[in-house]
Amino acid sequence: MRELALRAGHEGAILVNTCAVTAEAEKQARKAIRRAARENPGAPILVTGCAAQIAPDSWAALPGVARVIGNADKLKPEAWAPAAPPAPVSDVMAATETAAHLVTEFAGRARAFVQVQQGCDHRCTFCVIPYGRGPSRSVPVGAIVAQVRAVLEAGYREVVLTGVDIASYGTDLPGRPPLGQMVRRLLALVPELPRLRLSSLDPAAMDEDLWRLLAEEPRLMPHLHLSLQHGAELMLKRMRRRHGRTEALACARRAQALRPGLALGADLIAGFPTETEEHFAEMLALVEEAGLTFLHVFPYSERPGTPAARMPQLPVPLRRERAARLRAAGAEAALRFYNARLAFARLGQEESVLLESPDRGHTEHFAPLRLKGAAGHHGAVLRARVTAAGPDGLLAEVA
Repeated sequence: MRELALRAGHEGAILVNTCAVTAEAEKQARKAIRRAARENPGAPILVTGCAAQIAPDSWAALPGVARVIGNADKLKPEAWAPAAPPAPVSDVMAATETAAHLVTEFAGRARAFVQVQQGCDHRCTFCVIPYGRGPSRSVPVGAIVAQVRAVLEAGYREVVLTGVDIASYGTDLPGRPPLGQMVRRLLALVPELPRLRLSSLDPAAMDEDLWRLLAEEPRLMPHLHLSLQHGAELMLKRMRRRHGRTEALACARRAQALRPGLALGADLIAGFPTETEEHFAEMLALVEEAGLTFLHVFPYSERPGTPAARMPQLPVPLRRERAARLRAAGAEAALRFYNARLAFARLGQEESVLLESPDRGHTEHFAPLRLKGAAGHHGAVLRARVTAAGPDGLLAEVA
């Protein structure tokens, strides 16, 4: 989007990409726009993203906003043309394909992100994102291969395949190739790709090809992030998730059996409407039972127009208190995992680390690691010997 804006002559413009996943995300975006307008009088502000897609008029009314660009249009050059009058935000629900783009620079990040899927066909009761991103649509494997080759040529050593619901990949493509088949073809066609990760996965939609890759392919990193959302059966039903507690546990245990030592992350929501202390206790128990390591915790946030927003709500302070307890459980789980990696190191095992600064990075399991002294450059991959573990991750020395 930055390239498109500059190419269209928007030098000096301010680009804001909004999020709608929580009320706090929208609040922060509005705050950022107002601050930008105060600090940069006269600079046009261009607003896009999910929140702007869902309610374009309210964002267009903010001070300094010159144009609102919808999610279905933001990667199209014509949407940025300054000579044209601001176009109405198009209906993202009518989108049938992903916009073509070839991005090879990621603002100082050490890993490259490649979008393989966009949109979502499911309707979880708490979620407004399908109305900001539209229906599920997949990027053909040829375009994915070209993008991955481009980022490797730009110097990246690790690629993350991303999307709104990547486990639904391929349902709209000829032959309906599942995610696992696409990943297998990608790894075969790009043998020079050293490290591959997957973004958040729905445990109800993991295909057999993907399970086999997890067991057999060392270039697929030993770290999965699952979109679990809760650990109580009734809450999962009221969220309209496609998996239950039993399926979530089975998914976690199968992954760990196929890839011993695997790190499991999870998205979890605390304080969902009607959640009792017993329901919350089931979610806390799931962290230990499923062997979860890295938690991404949200206190529940009402999204206007969703079924969950019409359910009996819990007080906001209670949601925040439960989110804090859940994060604390996550911190304990992460520390257990770090100590397990330290035990492996004492048996002579080393970690492969992607550096994000001269002395910090993440291991293959996505554990944060700090090196004793600067040891390499941003984006390099090196071997490290773990010497200590603590709440913030691993301490190591170059092997």
